[in-house]
Amino acid sequence: MPEKRRVYRAWLRQEDLTFFEVKVKETDLLLGVRRERFSPSLVWKVEKLVREQRQLLEEYLRRDPAFATALTPHQVLPDAPPIAWAMAEAARLVGVGPMAAVAGAFADLVGKYLGRFSREVVVENGGDIYLKSTRQRTVGIYAGNSPLSSRVALAIPANLTPLGICTSSGTVGHSLSFGKADAAVVLASTATLADAAATALGNRVQTPEDIEEALSFIQKIPGVLGAVVIIGKHLGVWGKARLVPLEPGQAVTEK
Repeated sequence: MPEKRRVYRAWLRQEDLTFFEVKVKETDLLLGVRRERFSPSLVWKVEKLVREQRQLLEEYLRRDPAFATALTPHQVLPDAPPIAWAMAEAARLVGVGPMAAVAGAFADLVGKYLGRFSREVVVENGGDIYLKSTRQRTVGIYAGNSPLSSRVALAIPANLTPLGICTSSGTVGHSLSFGKADAAVVLASTATLADAAATALGNRVQTPEDIEEALSFIQKIPGVLGAVVIIGKHLGVWGKARLVPLEPGQAVTEK
């Protein structure tokens, strides 16, 4: 994950936005907003939000430890916090455990909050992205040792945002995946759903021959807008995932 994080964060720092980091325990966010909307108090407000939401989730996990270990959909307790409900619902739609959506859930939470202050918002959380923009942006795809890694990007039109763009990998990072895809990328209406769906997509790819069936599965999920699968030199694309060549330093940028 450190290598992946360095790649994404080098790509994301673009001239038209001001970027800052917020770290609370395992939650490590890179955030971008319009220059005139940035202030030190905004950093403090986001950190406070993340601390409060992490505390709510951690307290819930102590009451419902199965939520943290489930690899299939899990029914939350009636008094679960909203973030746990969001994670569980996304996981239910794609057939994975709710923690598969945790990074995306925090990206959504912070992204929606920042959207109250800025028309341009980028939230990166472990390579998972919440994006809100008034102009077309491109988002690079990191796929480990694949020859396609850092060579292609997703072109995201403004009218598709806000949305989540999340990646699962069986060869990069420490996140659990039962597949062997170098990158399974999902575009969805929320980062919470994109995160869970990327895990489900990646789990279905063991060989290049699995790409077509995996993409067929993911396109049936309500709220999923597009997907990309990379395994070695092989690539599959579906839906509103439009690929363009990636130029150095242009992963999330004005176009």
